[in-house]
Amino acid sequence: MKHTPLYIIVLAITLVQTGCKSAKETYQRLYSDYEDAPAPTYIDSLFRDTARLSDGYLPLTDTVNFGNLPWRDIFNDPYILPLIEKALANNTNLLLADETIYQAEQGLKVSKLAFLPSVTFAPQGTITSFDFSKATQTYTLPVGVSWQLDAFGNLRNARKQAEMTALQTRVAKQAVRTNIISTVANLYYTLLMLDAQLETTNKTIEIWQKNVEVMGHMMQAGMANGAAVSQYKANLLNLQAGVPQLEASIAQTENALCYILHETPHAIARAKTFYTGGIPDLFSVGVPLQLLQNRPDVRIAELQMAYAFYGRNKAESAFYPNITLNGTLGWTNSGGMGITNPAKVLANLVGQITQPIFAKGQLNANLRISESEQRRALLNFEDALLNAGQEVSNYLKAYQTAIDQSAWYEKQVSQLETARDQTAALFTHGNSTTYLEKLTAEQSLLSAQLAQINAKHARVQALINLYCALGGGSEE
Repeated sequence: MKHTPLYIIVLAITLVQTGCKSAKETYQRLYSDYEDAPAPTYIDSLFRDTARLSDGYLPLTDTVNFGNLPWRDIFNDPYILPLIEKALANNTNLLLADETIYQAEQGLKVSKLAFLPSVTFAPQGTITSFDFSKATQTYTLPVGVSWQLDAFGNLRNARKQAEMTALQTRVAKQAVRTNIISTVANLYYTLLMLDAQLETTNKTIEIWQKNVEVMGHMMQAGMANGAAVSQYKANLLNLQAGVPQLEASIAQTENALCYILHETPHAIARAKTFYTGGIPDLFSVGVPLQLLQNRPDVRIAELQMAYAFYGRNKAESAFYPNITLNGTLGWTNSGGMGITNPAKVLANLVGQITQPIFAKGQLNANLRISESEQRRALLNFEDALLNAGQEVSNYLKAYQTAIDQSAWYEKQVSQLETARDQTAALFTHGNSTTYLEKLTAEQSLLSAQLAQINAKHARVQALINLYCALGGGSEE
């Protein structure tokens, strides 16, 4: 009797399943690769270019290049470099990300091994005795092989999904890495800001202490009254009361930085001055899609679209036959008709085709769910793009606003220093000004100096946030 080849049966079932469509089209669809989704229509206006060339500003640094710069080229303070390196080496979240990557890679390895046949060794022996007669011993030493043929892309699409999952874990690690770099940088420059505030406050306290002494001598000479001296002492005490709070803030910031470094709390070595050299003055936005190529959330959203694409293909492949080959090769002394000695070779090969016919609507429901997941992934991708555009635009504006404010505060401090010196001279050597005017001039100068320090810190903080928003800090 002539048997029909297995591939003919498979092809016939495929043609029935696909209707008028050819089997070739079915294979091409189920084995297709993910293609990038078309860019949204709003991609060219995703970012607001805040570079004001008409006002005399020049784009010294392109944002695309800035996002691609290694973190060592951005944060070039010699004290911050070892801190970031130590955090990247010891931080628990980064080590946990490595474990997640390891697990995903093992899952990918399992998906790849699914293409290979599984081999089992299951020896079996029996001892049989009828009515306490001489026992009969039989044994079988079979090696079983089972191989599922990926005729309709089920295993292939599952492997592709595992690949997307592994890639997402690597991108997620990059997100953790970027966050660690930005957190260490923010805490470090916050320490420099607090140091500058403390130094300014202490210098002001020294000046006010001398003023209180002078006011005391002037009161004894009848040139000032007791109310003026008391007012000066009250303001001096107010400044001195702020010192412990600044010192507590410094200690808390150091402790937070030690936590990121995975160390117990201790003092942090740092620069003596608030150094911000090497930071660019202005950015040009550049090409949006290039600008986003390093952002982990955007990359993960796109990988999720690819994952959903292969999930949809996998759901469709479930409608088609599942082909499995099972084989056995070994030795046995039980030939069915009696015991043979020595054992004989046992060989067996079985081909099995499982074709779903009625599955209570589960296959159709799974396909519809997978198509819905594709739509959800696309919406999440668009949302990630819009969020990226908002963040980058905000940090660009915040950075340039801080630059403008620093320039104005610098001029203000210069003017107030002149006003303080002139008021002090007039108050000491003449009667054309009062102690209240001198006090107001000194308070205004202190407020402007502290505001100037805050604006300087805001500039650095906006730069760090912008670098993070661009997905900077990739492994070099």
